[in-house]
Amino acid sequence: MRDEEKDQRVRPGLPRLALGALSGALAGFAALAVAELVAAPVRQQSSPVIAVGGASIDATPAPVKDWAIRHFGTNDKLVLQLGILGVLAVSAVALGVLTVRFRRVGAAGVLLSGVIGAAAAVSRPNSTGIADALPSIGGAAAGALLLYVLVGRLTAVRRSPASVPEPVPGEAPDGLTASAGWDRRGFVLAAASAAAASAAVGAVGRSLNASHGQDAIASRNALVLPAPGSPARPVPKRAALRVPGISPFVTPNKDFYRVDTALVVPEVDSRTWRLRVHGKGVRRPATYSFDDLLRRELIERDITLTCVSNEVGGPYAGNARWTGVRLAGLLAECGVESPSRGGRADQLVARSVDGMTIGSPVEDVMDGRDAMLALGMNGEPLPFEHGFPVRMVVPGLYGFVSACKWLEDIELTTFDSYDPHWVKRGWARRAPIKTESRIDAPKPFARPKAGTVMVAGVAWAQHRGIDKVEVRIDDGPWQEAHLAAEDTRDTWRQWSLPWQATKGGHTLTVRATDRTGGVQTGRRTRTIPDGASGWHSVVVTVD
Repeated sequence: MRDEEKDQRVRPGLPRLALGALSGALAGFAALAVAELVAAPVRQQSSPVIAVGGASIDATPAPVKDWAIRHFGTNDKLVLQLGILGVLAVSAVALGVLTVRFRRVGAAGVLLSGVIGAAAAVSRPNSTGIADALPSIGGAAAGALLLYVLVGRLTAVRRSPASVPEPVPGEAPDGLTASAGWDRRGFVLAAASAAAASAAVGAVGRSLNASHGQDAIASRNALVLPAPGSPARPVPKRAALRVPGISPFVTPNKDFYRVDTALVVPEVDSRTWRLRVHGKGVRRPATYSFDDLLRRELIERDITLTCVSNEVGGPYAGNARWTGVRLAGLLAECGVESPSRGGRADQLVARSVDGMTIGSPVEDVMDGRDAMLALGMNGEPLPFEHGFPVRMVVPGLYGFVSACKWLEDIELTTFDSYDPHWVKRGWARRAPIKTESRIDAPKPFARPKAGTVMVAGVAWAQHRGIDKVEVRIDDGPWQEAHLAAEDTRDTWRQWSLPWQATKGGHTLTVRATDRTGGVQTGRRTRTIPDGASGWHSVVVTVD
């Protein structure tokens, strides 16, 4: 009899806990929807998912970031956002269950999550202040209220006269504890209404946030870049080899790698954009508009960029034709001198509209190489994901010390007095690109037929140039590959080698030598702190 009584006590609680979990999920959905709407008049980057995601990226140790890029590639940001949403969903469900038993405590937990989101938003480097906290606080308040109301429907008593016992003389009526059930109809109506309202609010919020970028899109669509005063020379006809599987000499914009920390691609209106140049040794600080840059002489150059997160044989290298303004000339106009000429600053800190800081050696920027403020890429205005309206491009340096996208500020300082974003996380202050090479064809684990097989790929040593590429089959001798024509020493170079393949498994290895005589090292190192090194190898089976 006692077991039966126990079952009768437990069974009514189980569906309520499940519905409490549902209430928590609906409250979480409502909180995010309201936060999206509140973010519209503030800025999209202040929404809790983006704010917490950005703070998570900032707090992520460099090895973890490197692992994420290696395993998820350019989908690393999507994975992070999905992970944050997953954590929020689990937390919302847990708070919903908690609220069934401790109604106020659960609602307070939702408010606490809003405080965490608000703290993340205002702590971002590009925070506009307390306004960035409003989406998280507003969303949490809406979620807490909804959770409190929904769970209230689960604990409300629906009584009928027959179900209420006659009061015992001398005792208060006990109708509230002798519940005949909860308000099912009221809960279903409230839950359905909340879900529909949250979906509508979220849709409006997303629409409003998307509309903020329309001016930026219009400014880019209306932009026609002037003809460069210093055009790039034509690419030699023999610079591109006709070998199936080899990387194209010029990387199309849609295929160019993207590695940055921006969860939302900044969309900046070029008509309102400004660039400030200031700092140590800047005798004539200045602020430039986009039109100011267009009125200067534009240069056009073919330059290969490489990300420091590129593993040996990795995909984070690409070659494009960039159009922009000479950075050294603009700095000289502001009275800046290189350290070798007595300048007071040895580091140029570039700041992005999303708060990223990237430090470059002033000497490298002003030593005569084609360092530029790029406005165009492969004959069109920069794509938004690659830095529109203006980004930095410096040949010979890894992107994390040179390639600031969505640029809005240049400060001249010293390496001793300031550490930019990646240096604070253990990366090197100075990072010239290492001599590297990659096998593009055949692909790893390919099964070519016996006979002549073309082994081909690319090699790069930006600002030094490639002098020789060699290929080794298994443990045999190094064989010199055929080099395609060189465009410039700032671009990669294609290579190929006809291989008389015999049946069985084989390991193909490549190494390059640059124009200074430096031979690519076979010693494997990680990407941290200044780029990976080692020879690239692929294993194939010849049928």
